[in-house]
Amino acid sequence: MAKKEDDKMNDKVVMTPDVDINTKEVKGKKKETKGETVRSLAIAIILAVIFRSFAFEPFYIPSSSMKSTLLIGDYVFVSKYTYGYSRYSFPFGFDIFEGRIGGDKPQRGDVAVFKLPTNPSINYIKRLVGMPGDKIQVINGELYINQEKVSRKKIENFLDKDERGNVTSIPQYIETLPNGVSYRVLDQRRNGDLDNTEVYEVPEGHYFMMGDNRDNSADSRVLLSVGYVPEENLVGPANRIFFSSEDSLLKIWTWPSSLRFDRFFSSIKYEGEK
Repeated sequence: MAKKEDDKMNDKVVMTPDVDINTKEVKGKKKETKGETVRSLAIAIILAVIFRSFAFEPFYIPSSSMKSTLLIGDYVFVSKYTYGYSRYSFPFGFDIFEGRIGGDKPQRGDVAVFKLPTNPSINYIKRLVGMPGDKIQVINGELYINQEKVSRKKIENFLDKDERGNVTSIPQYIETLPNGVSYRVLDQRRNGDLDNTEVYEVPEGHYFMMGDNRDNSADSRVLLSVGYVPEENLVGPANRIFFSSEDSLLKIWTWPSSLRFDRFFSSIKYEGEK
């Protein structure tokens, strides 16, 4: 009997460590799984930041200032490497160096995203029409560069539909810059607030930006709020729309009617441009 009791005690002694070992293994696996998840998320975030800082960054179009080239609800990719890199190419815009590193010079006619000079936390997107040293003026709604009137040709009106479905017919033109870049502009009102301006002399290292929707754009013509854009404030050119919707993306049930499929992956360049 004593031997049997000893055997039972031995069984109990042997069983207890096995349970402890298994529990530790399970806990270890849970900790390892959590650790792997955290590492994966960290790597994904780092890769996303690197991609957005050095390659392409998506931007949403929130206003009508670039109609009819860009519509509210368009999403565009901006090339971060084309103009090279400045402090504003990276998150938070840390002042780690001055000017730009690498890349090509911006070209007249580029549609570019830039940091608002008066508030760099805000992104603007406009068309670059004035280079350093240029003299820019608007007379009777028409653009002049260095005392020469920019070519402008009337085409079909742009039909602008608002949120309620009301349609407005707006005069539309093809404007062609001295370097041959053409694009569409809207001129909704005669004698608009910015249809007749002073002569703007673009400082060295700066650019003059204008919206294609000339009567509904706060741009370099408004010196106090936008003004001349320093080269280092340029984020990059936008060349392609990758997504477009008339309504909020969160309203999934409206997608069949709100998504503008014809604008997906479309070029921002005017279709008549060579």
